[in-house]
Amino acid sequence: MVLPNHYPHWNLPNLLVAGKLRAFEQVESIAMQLPIFQTLDLSLEGHVATVSLNRPDKANSMSAPMWPELRHCFEWLDEERSVRAVILAGNGKHFCAGLDLAMFGNLQEEVEPGRASEQLRRTVLRLQGSLTAIERCRKPVLAAIHHTCIGGGVDMICCADMRYATADAFFSIREIDLGMTADVGTLQRLPKLIPDGIVRELAYTGRKMTAEEAREVGLVNRVYSDKNEMVSEVSALAQQIAEKSPLAVRGSKEMLVYARDHSVAEGLNYIATWNAGMLSEADLKAGLEAQLEKRLANYDD
Repeated sequence: MVLPNHYPHWNLPNLLVAGKLRAFEQVESIAMQLPIFQTLDLSLEGHVATVSLNRPDKANSMSAPMWPELRHCFEWLDEERSVRAVILAGNGKHFCAGLDLAMFGNLQEEVEPGRASEQLRRTVLRLQGSLTAIERCRKPVLAAIHHTCIGGGVDMICCADMRYATADAFFSIREIDLGMTADVGTLQRLPKLIPDGIVRELAYTGRKMTAEEAREVGLVNRVYSDKNEMVSEVSALAQQIAEKSPLAVRGSKEMLVYARDHSVAEGLNYIATWNAGMLSEADLKAGLEAQLEKRLANYDD
């Protein structure tokens, strides 16, 4: 077990020698305590965390409190060493019905137009940052999507590493029907995931894309018959990822996100520099020995 960073002077041998086992157990409890959120349900099973949008009575629409909570949650997951993979899901009948329309009344206050516009811009940047925290999380994020995924929900899943859907799931860039241009990430990330022409069609019309079409164009990896099957299969995949070297997985995500936004030459230079400094001899040895002995390797967090 890894002790919290804020207890650097405590270590297990000293605690045992001093007979302070009870104090050690208290530290362990502190280390494993999960943050509590108003709009999110966070759980941890082994090395796999599950973040569930938790406004089922509102179709998991994204209310004002959900945005900063998403940022705080994924920043915590990024820092928590015991977490190696994350599942992003939704409680209730829908994955996410997009932005809670009640937020529109709070975007601008009655102030001078120039200052109001600056406030709105800063608000949009904050909302973007809340979803970018999902992409910046060093742990792979697997989105498990059922039924409704529209507007801000599409923005959200575009930040995930992989996406999986139930057969009844559908996707829609619904902002166009509200008379606005989607501004929290869909139009920037989705063209990196599916053909440009399909993105434009979705953005200009607001039409629904079915789960099967989403699979055909590459937005989702697989489609499952129902939510139970999807959760079971995605959990198994997340567990498989969690069995790998955490440092190697984090490095792979870093390289893939970097390669998306840079040239091949820049990406090759970055991975050479990364491995020159980040390649773990301990993990490499553990992986080679496990391969020779035909067993799973054990890696430190």
